[in-house]
Amino acid sequence: MIEWFSQYPPVIQALFGTFFTWGLTALGAAFVFFFKSIKKNVLNGMLGFAAGVMIAASFWSLLAPAIEMAENLGYIAWMTVAIGFLAGGLFLWIVDKTLPHLHAGLGGDQVEGIKTTWQRSILLVLAITLHNIPEGLAVGVAFGAVASGMPSASLSGAIALAIGIGLQNMPEGAAVSIPLRREGFSRTKSFLYGQASGIVEPIAGVLGAYAVLTMRPILPYALAFAAGAMIYVVVEELIPEAQHNDGAKPSDIATIGCMIGFAVMMVLDVALG
Repeated sequence: MIEWFSQYPPVIQALFGTFFTWGLTALGAAFVFFFKSIKKNVLNGMLGFAAGVMIAASFWSLLAPAIEMAENLGYIAWMTVAIGFLAGGLFLWIVDKTLPHLHAGLGGDQVEGIKTTWQRSILLVLAITLHNIPEGLAVGVAFGAVASGMPSASLSGAIALAIGIGLQNMPEGAAVSIPLRREGFSRTKSFLYGQASGIVEPIAGVLGAYAVLTMRPILPYALAFAAGAMIYVVVEELIPEAQHNDGAKPSDIATIGCMIGFAVMMVLDVALG
């Protein structure tokens, strides 16, 4: 697969990689054809798994290479990575406060972002779309970094990142489609809304790859930026949602899922990268 990928330009590689992650979002959304509801503990475990994957990917696939690249370019590594990381978090904070969205399980009076009259279904899709922006960006930047020629950036590592992001996209697709089905939407409509939350990934992926190819000096900043955006999503959205248990006794399912997700992404990156 690596030889097949290597024949294409980095932007096309990023497009293929993010189409793969979008496809797994659609696969997760397709769960709605088999289930009308999903047990809260199962959903919490899946969201915890997604959080673990994103945490591991942020370090192994993004921050560690960013530090090495900054050193090779003669930058002050810790300052470069810190600036990029915080900028990524700031970007997602601005988007989070601006883009109207609603998390599954919450009432209509708990819509975040600017006030809007948009339908609840659209707001639910936008909540997951927020998660997918930094994920697509991370995959795109990783493929773009391969063309930099630096030792820390490898095609196998970029593919490993795409696989990891894709795996954690499945529960996110289900987290949109199944709640919509429970609220009375048809299975087909619920699926279409669920997979639509992943459309932003190919867009963000291509933009990320193109940016680092045309502006090589920003590469360490771009990698750290993607990491900061993903960590923001994990802390702001995924972990709180995974720990929310509808007033029931707290469970360790989300924590176990997070540990497994981290281990899976770490193994993928170390083994393939």
